[in-house]
Amino acid sequence: AGGGSDAVARLLSAKVSETLKQPLIVDNRPGANGSLGAAGFVQAKPDGYTLMVASIGVFAINPALYDNLRYDPAKQFEPISLAVRTPNVLVTHPSFPANSVAEFIAYLKKNPNAVTFASSGSGSSDHLTTALFWNRTQTNGVHTPYKGGAPAVTDLVAGHVQAGFLNLGNVAPQIKAGRLKLLAIAGDVRVPGFPETPTMAEAGVDGMAVYSWQAVATLKGVPTEVKAKLEAAFVAAAQQPDVRHKFDELGFETVGSSSADFAAYLATELARWKQVVTAAKITVD
Repeated sequence: AGGGSDAVARLLSAKVSETLKQPLIVDNRPGANGSLGAAGFVQAKPDGYTLMVASIGVFAINPALYDNLRYDPAKQFEPISLAVRTPNVLVTHPSFPANSVAEFIAYLKKNPNAVTFASSGSGSSDHLTTALFWNRTQTNGVHTPYKGGAPAVTDLVAGHVQAGFLNLGNVAPQIKAGRLKLLAIAGDVRVPGFPETPTMAEAGVDGMAVYSWQAVATLKGVPTEVKAKLEAAFVAAAQQPDVRHKFDELGFETVGSSSADFAAYLATELARWKQVVTAAKITVD
């Protein structure tokens, strides 16, 4: 509760519930980078009454990380819509003695294997972005995984961990409140909400454009007409002005894609992250 997928699920479900005249209940099931919730999801009946809102980790990264994953996105998920995306960002506790990426890298090199990096879980996009950063800058640190984005942010704000490459959608309110310090955007371009913050490339670190995303799926075998009704409802919900405004406030870029576009994107993401995990020899803790 309180993480990016939870926020997206609650915002969209309120609108979809109005459209379909059906109550939608959000049931958070964290753990193992979301794979526990996904494993439970695929046990449901493919009747359209059970949907999943989850992140890139559940959809595209876990299949490359876990040898005995209890679900298969390509075979068991029926894509509905890619709802939002958000770049990962480098944030630290306000007390951390670095105010730029260059200063941050210098500190890591002077203090090897000392700085703790929070993530929403082993194998999450946060974790992989951290590993990619260490590789690109020839630095290192201590990976500290949590059971979801919300507890990772809570401990970072409290100072129990020092830094993290977390989803902007998870940390934007804390940055604006001064409870976290934003050093860089791990995306292709700067973001409207934080126009003064450079991208990692602008800060001197190339190859660091990583976006997390949240999407909606149901199960393979759902009747065609039911899938079409769900797709129309979720796409329309994402495009509502008040929903888009709220996503903007949370640091999310609204996508609201069609099911066909999401299916094509998912195929490319599955291939991309398999290559990244294999090349970097990343394993889950």
